[in-house]
Amino acid sequence: MKLGIWKKISIGTVAMVFALQTAALAAANLQGVRCHSGSEHDRIVFDLSETPLYDVRTSDDGQTITIDFTDVATRHFRKVPFHSSRIESVSYALKQDHFLVTMKLKSGLTYKVANLHKPARVFIDVLPKPSNSSAAKPSSQPSAQAGKKTGTPDPKDAYEEELAPGLTKKTYVYWDDAGKVTAYFVEADKNLYTVRPALGGGQIPGRETVSGISDRYQAVAAVNASYFNWNGDLLGVTKIDGNIVGTTYITRSAFGILPDGRSVFGKVSYSGTVTMGGVTKPVGGVDCERGADSLTLYNRYYGKTTRTNEYGREYIVRNGRVTAIGVGNSAIPADGWVVSTHGATMDAFAGVKVGDAVSIEQNLGSPWNEAVQILGVGPRLLENGRVHVTAAEEQFPGDIRYGDAPRSAVGVMANGNYLIGVVDGRQKSSHGLTLTAWAQLLQKFGAVDAINFDGGGSSELVVGGQIVNAPSDGSERPVGSALILVKK
Repeated sequence: MKLGIWKKISIGTVAMVFALQTAALAAANLQGVRCHSGSEHDRIVFDLSETPLYDVRTSDDGQTITIDFTDVATRHFRKVPFHSSRIESVSYALKQDHFLVTMKLKSGLTYKVANLHKPARVFIDVLPKPSNSSAAKPSSQPSAQAGKKTGTPDPKDAYEEELAPGLTKKTYVYWDDAGKVTAYFVEADKNLYTVRPALGGGQIPGRETVSGISDRYQAVAAVNASYFNWNGDLLGVTKIDGNIVGTTYITRSAFGILPDGRSVFGKVSYSGTVTMGGVTKPVGGVDCERGADSLTLYNRYYGKTTRTNEYGREYIVRNGRVTAIGVGNSAIPADGWVVSTHGATMDAFAGVKVGDAVSIEQNLGSPWNEAVQILGVGPRLLENGRVHVTAAEEQFPGDIRYGDAPRSAVGVMANGNYLIGVVDGRQKSSHGLTLTAWAQLLQKFGAVDAINFDGGGSSELVVGGQIVNAPSDGSERPVGSALILVKK
């Protein structure tokens, strides 16, 4: 008797990521199964308490598929015997620590398998084979890509969940020539939601996980944003509620929100001066470490004190006047500034006294002077509907410019809606994308303008307080800032 030959075609690896965070991987509970028949495909969704380890196998004729769940609890699972115009039958079997779900498909059909993290789901789409059916035939190679169609990503294959009116979460899994890619997006109606920067720990310098920032502001969603120093100082022009809290003298791309709620993308750089006692000097930075022979401005976003050493001179400014003079670690007034000087700049202001008038001028150019929120990040990814990656002209280093990596971004669609997204990388469940491929994927999901955020181990998307992607460090990395999505 000839035995049917089975070919392994894919392996669910998300549980391996979670294994990095825990000493032992607890068994997932299989809670239920749902089947929905649509005009283009059938979708079978398995609801679980956490994402399990699973394999998918297909028979040599391609008409029968088996999902093999490893180490799942099925005590409360109801074995629903569903069928449809595309699915002839389904059966269930328990063999030791493997729970097998076998579906027989009608002729001329194929399938795609993907998973979500939170909520934990494994879903199978049953759909017609493409006209070039050879692209979808199972491969004889037992690799992670075997049997999966590669080529141009198609957002119509994304798994979508409407979380609330005007708020949709999208999960997209596809295979390209390098392997598996897993990306997550949130689309939000601009009339119901807005975005703004939020600082790690609520101040600069500060570092906090994206989920912690999201919880603190009760955000609808949050994504990591700014580049930052090891201590949490932000690298890039940043403005929160009209207050400049981070600077750079390199002209780089930024994302901003104007007073009327419109989004703006473009390049921005900072210039500033302080005039006291008839002397004017340039600003070296805002809310950052004070440099040698330099002048730094501190406001309430830096915390309670400047944390500077005693080798400078600091002028506390309120209502346009010097109210006190100190040497270091001065208290920052909630309604004013500390002008912190060192070296040659300190000497230039040696004649300034308490009561002297102070003029602080800061300029970002138009439209950035008018913007109420700014995130200076980069590079630019999309401009007016076309891919325009500006990494080279903005002098980004090679670890950002080249290669597949986890990426984060914000985009705006033609109707003004927000699109926030991450793509996982540096792991079996997703190898990541180049900047150009990331721009192209955002474009396919409807963005017409988009900008890149900090990536790598920082890339993280939180929706409704839950982490939806798999950060490449295996756990959350504390970051300097996040872009949060909140209800208007």
